[in-house]
Amino acid sequence: MDLQLKGKKAFISGSTQGIGFATAQQLLREGASVIINGRNKEKTEKAKKQLENQFPRAEISGIAADFQNKDEVSQLLEILPEVDILVNNLGIFDIAEFEEIPDAEWYRYFEINVMSAVRLSRKYFPKMKLKNWGRIIFISSESGVNVPENMIHYGMTKAALSAVANGLSKLTKGTEITVNTILGGPTYSDGVAEAVNQIASNQNIDVEAMKRAILQQSNPHILLQRFIQPEEIAHLAAYLASPLSVATNGASLRADSGVLKTV
Repeated sequence: MDLQLKGKKAFISGSTQGIGFATAQQLLREGASVIINGRNKEKTEKAKKQLENQFPRAEISGIAADFQNKDEVSQLLEILPEVDILVNNLGIFDIAEFEEIPDAEWYRYFEINVMSAVRLSRKYFPKMKLKNWGRIIFISSESGVNVPENMIHYGMTKAALSAVANGLSKLTKGTEITVNTILGGPTYSDGVAEAVNQIASNQNIDVEAMKRAILQQSNPHILLQRFIQPEEIAHLAAYLASPLSVATNGASLRADSGVLKTV
């Protein structure tokens, strides 16, 4: 299927690895030009070169910006005045006991996971309205619906993203702009892989066995019976970025492999 993305410009926050990087790959396959983003300049450049090697004829650029640093965010917004497609993917996560999470950490999670998306959407949404076309995609998580007891601060931010997306979609009435949220399930991103490898090494257990053990403990009813791959989330993101998805607006779409036990 041709997703009709040739000539469209996309910006993906937090896209040097994981779901963001996989989304960049998928949009490039469909002919879009892509701007990736990472916190670290060297890592951003490395990811950009990797994409250029994979897609030598594509238009690819990278902007390094740490979304904890408001000056760097301001510079990013000046460098990139408008986009057709915005994918709010940036997010941090960690496991922590509720009683041990200090105020500063709650604010840090909200600043990075939520305010990054708010600032980017606030910048690019008005330009989309002028063109009467645009796509804003929030990469959220099933953890924003079924909040894990040991990741409450993370789940809080993902629930907030869904609220922002829901409200913003109501401002698109009568336009060709859509705003949607993807509720991803347990995904084997680079960050998760690093954590699994570390745990497996510490316990002297095979990595594949460790992956199965973690899923059985945390999400035994996942229908795939394995971690979701980043590209399996990216396929949905690419469709939502397409002109073909115009009737899908204000929606929270699940790519969770049945982790959420709802109809």
